[in-house]
Order: sequence, then C-alpha cells, then structure tokens
Amino acid sequence: MKTIVLLSEAKNPVSGRQQPSRLEAQAIGLAAGLDEAPQGLHAGSSEEGVAAGLGHGLGGLDVVETPAGDDPLPALSAFLRRAFAGDAPPALILCGRRGEGGLETGLVPYLLAEMLGLPILADAVAIRPGEAPETLVVDQAMAKGARRRITVRLPAIVTVHPLAPPPLPFAFGRMRRGEVRRHPAPAADAPAAGTLAGERPHRARPKLMRTAGTASGGANLHVGPEPEEAARLILAYLEDNGIRRYGPA
Repeated sequence: MKTIVLLSEAKNPVSGRQQPSRLEAQAIGLAAGLDEAPQGLHAGSSEEGVAAGLGHGLGGLDVVETPAGDDPLPALSAFLRRAFAGDAPPALILCGRRGEGGLETGLVPYLLAEMLGLPILADAVAIRPGEAPETLVVDQAMAKGARRRITVRLPAIVTVHPLAPPPLPFAFGRMRRGEVRRHPAPAADAPAAGTLAGERPHRARPKLMRTAGTASGGANLHVGPEPEEAARLILAYLEDNGIRRYGPA
C-alpha cells in the first residue's frame, strides 16, 4: 500500500530550534506497517527540519521548494494531484494532527482533503488493511480512552493521535542513505484570474463503509491492560480534562 507522510518544520517551544515532530515520527511508524518504503513530503525552503524522518523509517523524501513563510497548501496539493494522476498513485496520506512550534491550527490536513476531494479521518492510533480491496481499518482515539474502529475506502487522509505507538528508533545511517528529491514549486499553484480556487472535475467521493463504536466511559472499557497501554490511557484522560498538554515538555 503506497503511503505518503506529510512533514512539517517543528520547532522546540523553548529554544526555537528545528526538531523532528513526534506525531509525524509516529505517523512514519504506522506507515512502515503498511508500506516497506513510505515516502515523506514537505513543502518549505529546505529539508533541514524534516530529514530526520528518513532515520525513523522513510524510504525517501520529496521536498517542494517554497519560500519561507509561504502557504504550503498550494504546493502540497499540486504535488499530490500529480501523484494521483501517475502510474502508481498513493493510497494513503498520513500526517500529525497539528504542527509543533508554528501556528498549530491543525487545519492543514482538512484543507488539503477539501482541495483534493478526499475523505479524512482524525486521531488514528492503529491502522491495517481492510478485508475488502482498497479499504483501511482505523482504530480512532476518543474521549476518556475509548476507541472506535472505522473502515474507510482509499485513497484517504488520516491524522495520527499522540497515543499511537511510539516512533521507530532513529538510525543515523538510514538517514544518510535516504534519498531526498527536490522539486520547484509549480507555477500552476496560483489560480488564474477569474477562476474559482475550488473548481475541479467532479468525481465520486469515497464513503465510510462501517463504524463499530463503543460507548463513552472509557475507564470501564479497558480491563487488565498492559502497562504501556495503561500509561497511554492515563495520558489521554489527563489531556482530555485539560490537565496535561501533549508535546515537548
């Protein structure tokens, strides 16, 4: 299953220095379970802040070169449109649910899904191929540690929750061997005068196939969990109640 992971320039909230995004590193780990060589995609002035993704399991990295501070959405959407029109289109796009050190609005995945006409599913903690062709089964994190299992048709965009499995160990040699491909920002990103930015040919949108949910009250849904899982549930409860915010300390 061909998978692309979107990467952003995360910054340390104290020093302001660039650092890998933990959520995106977790997304790479999930992608590695579906694709032997998942690819990274970044729109920015350089790959300095995202090249560490190669050491966490990416097979390659595409960098669409845009001026610092520019909106990444036009460049990302143009690149992905070309990818979907190619001979080997991606089936899944994974990303963190928000940036780290920037505006942190969390809107980029949703705006990108709207521009590409793709379904989006938020807060995944586990993913696997579905029984039907071109489907994906997603375990979605909900309030108070509850989980919901959803089957979605591909292609789709999925954001990753902090309770997803931890990132794969970083390997410096793997990062050095990784391929970085640079692309100029396409001139077609800016819409022509008099053209609606949202105008595109109609195509049927994939629909959710099945939802298997659980009631709220997650504290009563997990009996005898493993220590690591219990720790994740506690952290989720603290975040949901505003006691702890995920991210670098």
